[in-house]
Amino acid sequence: MISDKPGGCRLCPRQCNAKRDQGVKGVCGTAGEILVARAALHMWGEPCISGTKGSGTVFFSGCPLRCSFCQNREISDGSAGKAIDEQRLTEIFLELQEKGAANINLVTAGHYADRVARALSEAKRRGLAIPIVWNSGGYELPETLSLVADLVDIWLPDFKFFSKETAARYAKAPDYPEIAAKAIAFMAEKAGPPVFDAEGYMKRGMIVRHLVLPGHRKEAEDIIRYLYETYGDRIYLSIMNQYTPPKEKLPEKELNRKLTRYEYDRTVAFAMDLGITNAYIQEGETAKESFIPPFTGEGV
Repeated sequence: MISDKPGGCRLCPRQCNAKRDQGVKGVCGTAGEILVARAALHMWGEPCISGTKGSGTVFFSGCPLRCSFCQNREISDGSAGKAIDEQRLTEIFLELQEKGAANINLVTAGHYADRVARALSEAKRRGLAIPIVWNSGGYELPETLSLVADLVDIWLPDFKFFSKETAARYAKAPDYPEIAAKAIAFMAEKAGPPVFDAEGYMKRGMIVRHLVLPGHRKEAEDIIRYLYETYGDRIYLSIMNQYTPPKEKLPEKELNRKLTRYEYDRTVAFAMDLGITNAYIQEGETAKESFIPPFTGEGV
C-alpha cells in the first residue's frame, strides 16, 4: 500500500494511515482482506459498457467516501462481502471473461488498488483480453491511479459534487471537488480519445457519470458545464436520474425523495443547449430498488 510508514495506508485522499495489513480498518471500512460482494454480468450500465453481453462487474466492499445517500450502502461500509485473496480475484476475472462479459468492470476498487493491479497483471498473463473498466466515485489520488493506469482501458468515474459545501454536507469531504477534478484530469489523459468496436462497445475512453440529486439541479449544471468546457467531445457524459432514497430517513431531508422528472429533463436540456452530443441519458423509471443489484456474493 502507498504509505509514509510501514503498514500505514495512504491509498485514498483521507490519508488515514491505518495499518490495514495488521487488521486495522481504515476510513474505507476495510482492513487487509479483499472483500467482494458480487461478481457477475451486469446489464444496467451505459449501452457501450453493458450492451447485450453484460459487463463483468466486480463490486468491492468498502468505500473511503461513504456518501450519506450511497446507492450501494449495503456494502459501502465494508460490513458485507466475502474475503478473497489475489489468486481468487484473478480467477474471478478469467471466469467473467469465459461467461462472455464485454469487459471487466471494477466498482470502487481504489482502496485495493495495489492488490487489484497484481491480480489484473496475472489475469492478463493468463489470457485476460477484454477491456478493463475503472468504475469509481472520483475521490482518488493520481498516485493511486498510477498503480492501475497501464492496466485500465476505460475510465468510468463519478463527478458527484461541485461545491465544497455540498461535499462536506453529504460526504464529510469538502476537498472532493478539487480531488475529483485532478483525478478526472489524470484519467482523461490516460484514456485518450474514445474508441468503439463494430458492435458499439467502448474499447478505450472515458465516461464521467453524474447522479442528479433532488434539489441540486444547479450543481448538476455546474458539473456538466465544467466537464464540457474542459474536455469537450474527448469524453462522454452519463447523466443519471436513478437516485433512490434510502428506506431509513436521512437527516438531510432534501434527499428523502426521488428526483422529479422536471428536474432531470431540465438538466438534460441544459446539456443539450451547451451543444453536448457525447452523452448518455436515462429514460423511464430507474429510481427503484430493483435497479440496485443484490449483493449475495454471487460469483465470488
